Amino acid sequence: MSYLVSRRIRSSWRHPRAIAVIPLLSALIFAACQTVPETGRRQVNFLDPAEEAAMGFTEFDKMKKSMTISVDPTHSAQVQRVGQRLAKVMPVPNAEWEFVVFEDDTANAFALSGGKVGVPTGLFEITRTDSGLAAVIGHEVGPVVSRHSGEKMSRDALSSVAVAGAGVLLSNEMKDGAALATAALAGGALVNRQAFSRKQELEADRMGAIFMARAGYDPEESVALWKRFSDWRTANGQAQSFSLLSTHPLNEKRISELQRFMPEAKAEYRPQR
Repeated sequence: MSYLVSRRIRSSWRHPRAIAVIPLLSALIFAACQTVPETGRRQVNFLDPAEEAAMGFTEFDKMKKSMTISVDPTHSAQVQRVGQRLAKVMPVPNAEWEFVVFEDDTANAFALSGGKVGVPTGLFEITRTDSGLAAVIGHEVGPVVSRHSGEKMSRDALSSVAVAGAGVLLSNEMKDGAALATAALAGGALVNRQAFSRKQELEADRMGAIFMARAGYDPEESVALWKRFSDWRTANGQAQSFSLLSTHPLNEKRISELQRFMPEAKAEYRPQR
């Protein structure tokens, strides 16, 4: 963004109409501020937890109808065993826990609001053990506990309002450059959104390690799991490269961050006999 555009943007927010809107936006943001469990991070989330859960229930029902559910007894038994242990220690709002194995060659598990978890059959060659599976499920449920979906929707809504408002104000300040300035603002918002998504992924890694430790799984296995996942990506031609538009951190970054948080997770570890 050029110096001139940046200067115009700063001056536009001193416009009387902008000054009148700022208190209202501030009040809305303050009312929506919450604290993320485990990490203590402050977040803005306008969505009601019950509404988020309902969305998760609806989406999971659609998936069960459109995807093939695995009948492999070994995989299903492992997912139920690990999932139920983790469910006791993961504080998901409005949870109605359900763990389902889907016939899918990909290695991407997922969790939806309300405690709905899907595990593809392609993941088992990477997880290998109960602890490896616990690391994955804990990581996937981390964003549900943190309510990342609602937070992203809230941040996107605020960004859209800010960009649109700035565009209107800038149109009065710089007729010919308003479109360019608005595009620059939108581009900056996109980069910021992707960077924030990477931070959320690291937060999910941290929470996943804590959850598996509380459930009696050695959190050190989460580091081993992500190393195996990194090797799997390389072997399958999915080597990761840095990008400002990436929503996931580099494998090396997430492993080093997990190792940094490991003492916190280990303090929660109580092996089950």
